[in-house]
Amino acid sequence: MELSSILFPVLVLGSMGVLFGVVLGFASIIFKVEQDPKIPLVRECLPGANCGGCGYAGCDALAEAIAKGDAKVTACPVGGQSTAEKIAEVMGVEASATERTTAFVKCNGDCEKANSKYEYYGAKDCSFENTISGGHKSCSYGCLGDGSCVAVCEFDAIHIVNGVAVVDMEKCVSCGACINACPKNLIELVPYNKKIRVACNSLDQGAVAMKACKVSCIGCSKCANTCPSQAIDMISKTNLTPPAKLAKIDYEKCTQCEQCVSVCPKNAIVKL
Repeated sequence: MELSSILFPVLVLGSMGVLFGVVLGFASIIFKVEQDPKIPLVRECLPGANCGGCGYAGCDALAEAIAKGDAKVTACPVGGQSTAEKIAEVMGVEASATERTTAFVKCNGDCEKANSKYEYYGAKDCSFENTISGGHKSCSYGCLGDGSCVAVCEFDAIHIVNGVAVVDMEKCVSCGACINACPKNLIELVPYNKKIRVACNSLDQGAVAMKACKVSCIGCSKCANTCPSQAIDMISKTNLTPPAKLAKIDYEKCTQCEQCVSVCPKNAIVKL
């Protein structure tokens, strides 16, 4: 075999490699996307939980949004005020003080207080059980206690206690994962320092609510009428006759005087 017959294809392949390398080099220069230098700096400030509590896909997406000005420096619920201050320093702005919040399960109807329509032996998944006549509880608004919220919490901040989900406020970082997991829309974020809570989410009429659960709000409005700060509104479900009502606290007005707790005939309003 002649040497030229070996060298020729090697030279051809080598030349093609050089050509493609040059083309790719020029392409990388022409189509180069400049990254904002603040993005990696903001990303370093974030805790890396990637929980989605900020409303973005993860910490990388949030860092990009903050650098672009599409998200606030206080957007990370996990990092809290200390993280916000670090990010603010990178962005050259001031971090306004953020009020600490915590998740709260608006149900106190545990195994002793709430009645059941049937015994449930299926999968421990609230969304699945909810498809079966709204779940086993007589109150169609109550916590099913299957622990879907527990399964998604990465911070061990929520547990099932006697058939009802209960949040550990010291561990909760307000990421919102449990809120999205609850098919009953029972969980909300509330101010950490406001310990007066309406532990009920029922919009059944009073008589129906009382049969379903011993601690259900019956919409009597005693709390709203007693509150000196007018911090309690009565939410109505107007497609019923008479309309069903549920107490809701306006935490910006609430002074934590506890008068609503003392007058509630069903103990639906609690102080934690």
